[in-house]
Amino acid sequence: MPCELSSETIEQTVNFHGHTCPGLAIGIRAAELALQELGTSSDVDMVAVSETDMCGVDAIQFITSCTYGKGNFLHRDHGKMAFSFYDRNSGKGFRAVLNPEIRDTADNELAVLMRKADANTATPDEKKRITALRTLLRERFMTLDLHEMFTVMPPKEPIPTPARVLESLTCDCCHESVMESRTRRLGGQTLCIPCFTAREQKI
Repeated sequence: MPCELSSETIEQTVNFHGHTCPGLAIGIRAAELALQELGTSSDVDMVAVSETDMCGVDAIQFITSCTYGKGNFLHRDHGKMAFSFYDRNSGKGFRAVLNPEIRDTADNELAVLMRKADANTATPDEKKRITALRTLLRERFMTLDLHEMFTVMPPKEPIPTPARVLESLTCDCCHESVMESRTRRLGGQTLCIPCFTAREQKI
Protein backbone atom coordinates (compact mmCIF):
# COMPACT_ATOMS: atom_id res chain seq x y z
CA MET A 1 0.00 0.00 0.00
CA PRO A 2 1.39 3.46 -0.88
CA CYS A 3 2.49 5.88 1.83
CA GLU A 4 -0.52 7.04 3.84
CA LEU A 5 1.12 10.03 5.48
CA SER A 6 -0.32 13.37 4.38
CA SER A 7 1.32 15.25 1.53
CA GLU A 8 1.82 18.12 3.98
CA THR A 9 3.80 15.90 6.37
CA ILE A 10 5.93 14.58 3.52
CA GLU A 11 6.60 18.10 2.21
CA GLN A 12 7.54 19.31 5.69
CA THR A 13 9.88 16.34 6.10
CA VAL A 14 11.60 17.14 2.79
CA ASN A 15 11.97 20.78 3.86
CA PHE A 16 13.43 19.71 7.20
CA HIS A 17 16.00 17.47 5.51
CA GLY A 18 16.78 19.89 2.69
CA HIS A 19 16.12 17.70 -0.35
CA THR A 20 14.21 14.65 -1.48
CA CYS A 21 16.02 11.38 -2.21
CA PRO A 22 15.62 7.59 -1.96
CA GLY A 23 17.22 7.53 1.49
CA LEU A 24 14.75 10.05 2.87
CA ALA A 25 11.90 7.98 1.43
CA ILE A 26 13.17 4.94 3.35
CA GLY A 27 13.09 6.94 6.57
CA ILE A 28 9.60 8.27 5.84
CA ARG A 29 8.26 4.75 5.37
CA ALA A 30 10.10 3.45 8.48
CA ALA A 31 8.53 6.25 10.53
CA GLU A 32 5.13 5.48 9.02
CA LEU A 33 5.55 1.84 10.04
CA ALA A 34 6.40 2.92 13.60
CA LEU A 35 3.25 5.03 13.84
CA GLN A 36 1.13 2.17 12.49
CA GLU A 37 2.61 -0.45 14.81
CA LEU A 38 2.91 1.58 18.02
CA GLY A 39 0.24 4.24 17.58
CA THR A 40 0.15 8.01 17.63
CA SER A 41 -1.70 8.76 20.87
CA SER A 42 -0.24 10.79 23.71
CA ASP A 43 0.04 7.54 25.68
CA VAL A 44 2.89 6.34 23.42
CA ASP A 45 6.40 7.09 24.72
CA MET A 46 8.33 6.19 21.59
CA VAL A 47 12.04 5.42 21.36
CA ALA A 48 13.86 4.88 18.06
CA VAL A 49 17.19 3.19 17.36
CA SER A 50 18.80 3.59 13.94
CA GLU A 51 21.60 1.33 12.71
CA THR A 52 22.55 3.82 9.98
CA ASP A 53 23.28 7.53 9.74
CA MET A 54 21.83 8.02 6.25
CA CYS A 55 19.28 10.62 5.11
CA GLY A 56 16.33 8.66 6.45
CA VAL A 57 17.13 9.39 10.09
CA ASP A 58 16.00 12.98 9.56
CA ALA A 59 12.59 11.71 8.46
CA ILE A 60 12.33 9.48 11.52
CA GLN A 61 13.18 12.38 13.82
CA PHE A 62 10.71 14.74 12.17
CA ILE A 63 7.77 12.36 11.86
CA THR A 64 8.05 10.45 15.16
CA SER A 65 9.42 13.34 17.26
CA CYS A 66 12.17 11.01 18.51
CA THR A 67 15.32 13.13 18.55
CA TYR A 68 18.92 12.83 19.65
CA GLY A 69 18.53 15.89 21.86
CA LYS A 70 15.68 14.34 23.86
CA GLY A 71 17.58 11.10 24.24
CA ASN A 72 14.85 8.99 22.65
CA PHE A 73 16.64 8.51 19.33
CA LEU A 74 19.83 6.46 19.45
CA HIS A 75 22.40 5.65 16.77
CA ARG A 76 24.10 2.28 16.52
CA ASP A 77 26.92 2.53 13.97
CA HIS A 78 26.29 -0.84 12.30
CA GLY A 79 25.99 0.36 8.71
CA LYS A 80 22.69 -1.49 8.30
CA MET A 81 19.43 -0.16 6.90
CA ALA A 82 17.62 -1.24 10.06
CA PHE A 83 15.49 0.64 12.56
CA SER A 84 14.03 -0.39 15.92
CA PHE A 85 11.08 1.31 17.58
CA TYR A 86 9.74 0.90 21.11
CA ASP A 87 6.93 2.20 23.28
CA ARG A 88 8.23 2.53 26.84
CA ASN A 89 4.70 2.56 28.26
CA SER A 90 3.36 -0.62 26.67
CA GLY A 91 6.69 -2.44 26.33
CA LYS A 92 5.99 -3.11 22.66
CA GLY A 93 8.78 -2.94 20.12
CA PHE A 94 9.98 -4.19 16.76
CA ARG A 95 12.95 -4.04 14.41
CA ALA A 96 12.46 -3.24 10.72
CA VAL A 97 15.15 -4.19 8.20
CA LEU A 98 15.00 -2.90 4.63
CA ASN A 99 14.35 -5.75 2.23
CA PRO A 100 17.37 -5.83 -0.14
CA GLU A 101 15.27 -7.34 -2.92
CA ILE A 102 13.39 -4.08 -3.47
CA ARG A 103 16.54 -2.33 -4.65
CA ASP A 104 17.12 -4.48 -7.78
CA THR A 105 19.38 -3.38 -10.65
CA ALA A 106 18.40 0.30 -10.46
CA ASP A 107 20.11 0.65 -7.08
CA ASN A 108 23.25 -1.11 -8.32
CA GLU A 109 23.41 1.13 -11.38
CA LEU A 110 22.91 4.22 -9.24
CA ALA A 111 25.73 3.19 -6.89
CA VAL A 112 28.14 2.85 -9.84
CA LEU A 113 27.14 6.21 -11.29
CA MET A 114 27.29 7.96 -7.90
CA ARG A 115 30.89 6.81 -7.48
CA LYS A 116 31.69 8.36 -10.85
CA ALA A 117 29.92 11.56 -9.86
CA ASP A 118 31.86 11.72 -6.58
CA ALA A 119 35.09 11.35 -8.57
CA ASN A 120 33.95 14.09 -11.01
CA THR A 121 34.14 11.65 -13.94
CA ALA A 122 30.42 11.33 -14.71
CA THR A 123 29.32 12.53 -18.15
CA PRO A 124 26.33 14.87 -18.61
CA ASP A 125 24.22 11.90 -19.74
CA GLU A 126 25.28 9.91 -16.68
CA LYS A 127 24.31 12.81 -14.42
CA LYS A 128 20.86 12.85 -16.02
CA ARG A 129 20.64 9.12 -15.49
CA ILE A 130 21.49 9.59 -11.79
CA THR A 131 18.58 12.01 -11.42
CA ALA A 132 16.22 9.61 -13.20
CA LEU A 133 17.30 6.63 -11.09
CA ARG A 134 16.97 8.58 -7.83
CA THR A 135 13.45 9.58 -8.83
CA LEU A 136 12.60 6.00 -9.80
CA LEU A 137 13.82 4.58 -6.49
CA ARG A 138 12.19 7.30 -4.42
CA GLU A 139 8.83 6.73 -6.10
CA ARG A 140 9.15 2.98 -5.68
CA PHE A 141 9.91 3.30 -1.97
CA MET A 142 6.95 5.63 -1.46
CA THR A 143 4.48 3.26 -3.11
CA LEU A 144 5.54 -0.17 -1.82
CA ASP A 145 3.56 -1.99 0.84
CA LEU A 146 5.36 -1.50 4.15
CA HIS A 147 5.63 -5.22 4.86
CA GLU A 148 7.07 -5.77 1.40
CA MET A 149 9.57 -2.99 1.95
CA PHE A 150 10.69 -4.06 5.43
CA THR A 151 11.22 -7.34 7.21
CA VAL A 152 9.70 -6.86 10.66
CA MET A 153 11.01 -8.86 13.61
CA PRO A 154 11.36 -8.61 17.40
CA PRO A 155 13.99 -6.07 18.50
CA LYS A 156 17.51 -7.33 19.17
CA GLU A 157 17.99 -5.25 22.31
CA PRO A 158 15.76 -4.30 25.25
CA ILE A 159 14.09 -0.92 25.46
CA PRO A 160 16.84 1.69 25.95
CA THR A 161 16.84 3.32 29.35
CA PRO A 162 15.81 6.99 29.53
CA ALA A 163 18.54 9.60 29.23
CA ARG A 164 20.07 10.56 32.59
CA VAL A 165 21.76 13.72 33.77
CA LEU A 166 25.15 12.66 35.11
CA GLU A 167 27.89 14.49 36.97
CA SER A 168 30.38 16.52 34.95
CA LEU A 169 34.07 15.90 35.66
CA THR A 170 37.10 17.95 34.63
CA CYS A 171 39.60 16.41 32.25
CA ASP A 172 43.05 16.46 33.87
CA CYS A 173 44.64 17.20 30.49
CA CYS A 174 42.56 19.84 28.69
CA HIS A 175 40.66 20.97 31.83
CA GLU A 176 37.31 20.96 30.03
CA SER A 177 34.14 19.58 31.61
CA VAL A 178 33.01 16.18 30.37
CA MET A 179 30.07 13.96 31.29
CA GLU A 180 31.14 11.30 33.79
CA SER A 181 30.07 8.37 31.59
CA ARG A 182 32.34 9.60 28.78
CA THR A 183 35.53 9.85 30.82
CA ARG A 184 38.46 7.44 30.78
CA ARG A 185 41.07 6.65 33.42
CA LEU A 186 44.75 6.44 32.47
CA GLY A 187 47.79 6.78 34.70
CA GLY A 188 45.66 7.88 37.63
CA GLN A 189 44.12 10.71 35.63
CA THR A 190 40.57 11.39 34.51
CA LEU A 191 40.57 12.13 30.79
CA CYS A 192 38.04 13.05 28.14
CA ILE A 193 37.89 10.74 25.13
CA PRO A 194 40.02 12.93 22.77
CA CYS A 195 42.77 13.35 25.39
CA PHE A 196 42.64 9.65 26.29
CA THR A 197 42.96 8.70 22.63
CA ALA A 198 45.92 11.05 22.14
CA ARG A 199 47.70 9.68 25.23
CA GLU A 200 46.92 6.04 24.39
CA GLN A 201 48.44 6.35 20.91
CA LYS A 202 51.75 7.43 22.45
CA ILE A 203 52.01 4.40 24.73
